[in-house]
Amino acid sequence: MTEPVRIAGHEISPGERTRVDLTLPNLYTQTPVAMPVHVLRGRRDGPRLFITAAIHGDEINGVEIIRRLLAHPALRHLRGTLLAVPVVNVYGYVRQSRYLPDRRDLNRSFPGSDTGSLAARLAATLISEVVTKATHGIDLHTGALHRENLPQIRATLDASPETSELARAFAAPVILDADPRPGSLRAVAAEHDIPLLLFEAGEALRFDEFSIRAGVRGILGVMRRLGMIRASGGRRARVRAPVVARSSLWVRAPQSGVLLSLTPLGAQVERGDTLGVLTDPFRPADEPVRAPCSGIVIGRTNLPLVTEGEALYHIARFGALESAVEAVEQYRVALDPEDEAEAGPSIL
Repeated sequence: MTEPVRIAGHEISPGERTRVDLTLPNLYTQTPVAMPVHVLRGRRDGPRLFITAAIHGDEINGVEIIRRLLAHPALRHLRGTLLAVPVVNVYGYVRQSRYLPDRRDLNRSFPGSDTGSLAARLAATLISEVVTKATHGIDLHTGALHRENLPQIRATLDASPETSELARAFAAPVILDADPRPGSLRAVAAEHDIPLLLFEAGEALRFDEFSIRAGVRGILGVMRRLGMIRASGGRRARVRAPVVARSSLWVRAPQSGVLLSLTPLGAQVERGDTLGVLTDPFRPADEPVRAPCSGIVIGRTNLPLVTEGEALYHIARFGALESAVEAVEQYRVALDPEDEAEAGPSIL
């Protein structure tokens, strides 16, 4: 191995598998807080892939995705190094909150600072001890509270040919080609020329089996493309290649009321279709919520109580809508939670 791997003063040797706890600021009760990092180093040199989850503390699907990944037999013959951080925002995780105790959004606080706010210090720790030690990255997210996302990859495809290649290797049904937001982990990774995929699937504070399987399957696909693990020798349901959305938009509530949703996640919609109906128990007034464009619903609210202007449905638009619809349907069939062969080591 040509270069040492050092995390928080610990040097990880070839073939070693260990956990390193990154020290974070104590709670105000003086209870110690640490960010655990699982470090798996293969005996042969290769890419260094970091995987992060729960940057938003209530987005717990990624925590289970990493747990299943670490138990997967494919990692027995690992080439290169895997740096897995199941819970980045430890403070939000224990409070079941998206944010840090200072109400800051960690994913708007990168690259951070050792002398800044709590969010800035946490961000700086992750960047210095994990991100800059890696050559590639995958960041796992879900929808916000009461919002659910169809499995999708977000990446800047023209950032590099490798980013585009890895986004397709993840094989989520939909790729959103989008620039990173300032202060996000994806933006900082781009500044360090580290290809990073952001995976969105499911809803905050909920485990979703379909989304979890999609995440494990996608990460293994990226690792195979990077040459970190062997090609799959078992049965693996085939799916269509991902389709790239040319744009997306949120449909917002035209008035306040109670939403009776008529459109499931992943549904194809045409311009003018009724996505749901806003009712009102206090006055006899129903207002249809109509699709402003044709596309596929890749996100939606699950909370019926809405206020005027609130985001209700996220629609992705495609040049070839029929291909996108078929890709989503094949993906659902391939990752059917009733198919135990695709589940992997879900319970240890």
